[in-house]
Amino acid sequence: MTKQDFLDQPPGGAALTAYDRAHLKLYLRLLDADAEGADWKEVVRVLFGICAKTEPERAAHIHAAHLSRAKWMTQSGFGELLGPRLH
Repeated sequence: MTKQDFLDQPPGGAALTAYDRAHLKLYLRLLDADAEGADWKEVVRVLFGICAKTEPERAAHIHAAHLSRAKWMTQSGFGELLGPRLH
């Protein structure tokens, strides 16, 4: 993944997407940074290559949207990664 290899708005919805699968590492890094209380401006600079000073609205949106999707993955999206469930 390069710093330009992301959308400003990740896909939404209740299904895991190819974008989600391709960005699992990014999501994990966002979750780790959030859990550690890292400054979101530094996180968005490091992970997305965006300066919050020069693009404050875009930086805030990208960070919040991807962090939200990452949190969704921990609550329900991860189930699809495990494959079909055996009954």
